Amino acid sequence: MDELIPCHNLCDGGVLIKNIFAGRVNSLSNIKNDLLYYINSQVCAVPIKTVYNELNLDDIRKFNEAVDELIGEAKLILTKKDKLISPKACGFIPAKVISHTKSCVFAKPLFGGEDLYIPIEKSKKCMLGDIVMLNRVKDSAKGKNAAVERIVTPGNRIISGKVLRTKRGAEFIADSGYKYSIPIKKNKTKGVKNDDKVLAKLFSEKESKKIFAKVIKVYGQSQSARVCADAIIDTAGILTVFDDATLKEAKKLSKFGINSEEIKNRIDLRNELIFTIDGEDAKDLDDAISIKKTKTGWQLGVHIADVSHYIKPGSHLDNEAMERGTSVYFADRVIPMLPKELSNGICSLNANEDRLAFSALLNIDKKGNLKTFEFKKSVINSKVRGIYSEVNSILMAKASEKVKKKYSLIENSLLEAYELSKILHENAQKRGNMELESTEARFKLDDNGVCVDVKKRTRGAAEEMIEQFMIMANQAAALYAKGAQIPFVFRVHEMPSPEKINILAQTMSLFGLKAYRIRQGLKVKDISDILEQIKGTDISSIVSNQVLRSMSKARYFEEPLGHFGLALEDYCHFTSPIRRYPDTAIHRILSDLVRGVSVDKIEKNYKNFVKSVSEKSSECEIRAMKAERDAEKCYMAEYMQAHIGETFEGKISGVIQTGLFVELESGIEGFVEIEYFPGYGFEFDGIMSFINKKSGISLSIGDKITVKVLSADVSAGKIDFIPV
Repeated sequence: MDELIPCHNLCDGGVLIKNIFAGRVNSLSNIKNDLLYYINSQVCAVPIKTVYNELNLDDIRKFNEAVDELIGEAKLILTKKDKLISPKACGFIPAKVISHTKSCVFAKPLFGGEDLYIPIEKSKKCMLGDIVMLNRVKDSAKGKNAAVERIVTPGNRIISGKVLRTKRGAEFIADSGYKYSIPIKKNKTKGVKNDDKVLAKLFSEKESKKIFAKVIKVYGQSQSARVCADAIIDTAGILTVFDDATLKEAKKLSKFGINSEEIKNRIDLRNELIFTIDGEDAKDLDDAISIKKTKTGWQLGVHIADVSHYIKPGSHLDNEAMERGTSVYFADRVIPMLPKELSNGICSLNANEDRLAFSALLNIDKKGNLKTFEFKKSVINSKVRGIYSEVNSILMAKASEKVKKKYSLIENSLLEAYELSKILHENAQKRGNMELESTEARFKLDDNGVCVDVKKRTRGAAEEMIEQFMIMANQAAALYAKGAQIPFVFRVHEMPSPEKINILAQTMSLFGLKAYRIRQGLKVKDISDILEQIKGTDISSIVSNQVLRSMSKARYFEEPLGHFGLALEDYCHFTSPIRRYPDTAIHRILSDLVRGVSVDKIEKNYKNFVKSVSEKSSECEIRAMKAERDAEKCYMAEYMQAHIGETFEGKISGVIQTGLFVELESGIEGFVEIEYFPGYGFEFDGIMSFINKKSGISLSIGDKITVKVLSADVSAGKIDFIPV
């Protein structure tokens, strides 16, 4: 490749370039940014040694790390002669393989553009998830045609699926991505039975153009959602067992309990009317509240389990928690971030037990504005273990005598809290907080773990109340850290991309909604106003889903970039340290601030820490959410297996080239191929409808439709409908 690239010429700026980068902090992030800036400004390949000198660096290790990461991200190319060049300068397109068939693969460009079709003979045996460099892009009947120049970063070769035994032998059917069955080598089957759920490793052989599979783990029958959840967990790389050293630390801390000397160093709130409100099945109670009405407003206490007191930096518990990042929730189990000795024991704010807490003490005026706040290390004793359904009955004046008796001590506090929460909710609406209709499902399993019912999870007044209080505490923590100018892990949610904004505007227009403001310059208030207008209507859930799909993914970041969805400038996650590592991390930082540790020392101790926590926690969150979502699909398919042939009413929730997604009232979603509709005259408009130009009949997102359950594949989490 070097032969095609002109030699590097330093005359356009050696001294100038060095001046640009002189004095920069040589963090990995800065080096990567500077490296990209420099290489993208060149029209030819540059020797690595020259690049290092040009950037005025003094840390060869970090430089090499930056180079390796950028090559892995397909942002740089390393030639055979140890030169660096941008993919664009070579005429290459970095892309990710998203679909695989026997005759071709499809790849999505990493940095924008339409999907590219790659004939199998030009694929260089790339597999699903591979990051590749593409070239020779041409127009073809199937769209833009390309060829794989090289595989930059291999994707995951270990995937889940099921086994199909045929006359040809055992074949592997992947859960997603591969549109054909993959042969399993005869000596690589591990004695699997037909329709077994398995984990397989994909590989190719030099002498063959085919991809083969090797079974590495057998789970059981693929039509069991519980079995499929096991495979999803393994595929995602989610840790399920704590190592001995971690468990030893947890048990020691649990037995040790609360040190009386530690209590002396904390504000004692054990006599305050503090209580928790959570789901009936919750065992990891990490937040409690207290409230007092004053002449000027309210004193709200948000008391959070002081997990960082127990989990010390560099301990086995700390390393394990950071690696897991978050607790993961499935229909039949919870995979905790912390061992039960902590999550359900010494850290959980159980009723009538002394617990160490980190308290946010908030003074709020009558209009619901946060006026002042303090963060204090405390010791608390929760008086009541509240349950959402019971508290809802009290707030709605529908409580039984038994429930009234249980909450008699805190009934007045509940009513005062409810009064405040309504004001906070109103304020959130005014500033533009998006209130998307919940898409969470609630599953009912029988004694054998089989899903026998699926319903949409509902939120009552109590859930809304606790949510508003947690948001305010999270906001206060972010303001506290920002004001102190210390390193921190913020929760950020950026504005959607212009492309997604445009699609959202088009979609809303097709629903008859006024979307001109969105086109002119999106503000979250514009979206929230539309959502409020359609609340309770037939299209509410559909529009909410479209809005959700258009949003950027919230993430953790070391800079306060704002939270678009909540319409807040400063936000973080402070209130769930038992189940989220970022919360534990910022507790550690804020603990130092509260103790009076100097800003300079905090800066030194945590500057690199917050960056690594932000990146790792964002990755773990995405991993957990995908695993939870994939498992939910399996449980939904399992439920629908008992309803094959039955008829349901639903709404069209999505439209793609090949058919329609239909969502039932329960939240279950299935697919209808467009070929199943009579007439075969439907054409996709590219956005949200199929239109039969002869009859004028259209099938659009939001339309009601009656469907019959055709099939349900638990292994793939796939449900197929046919129109009635």
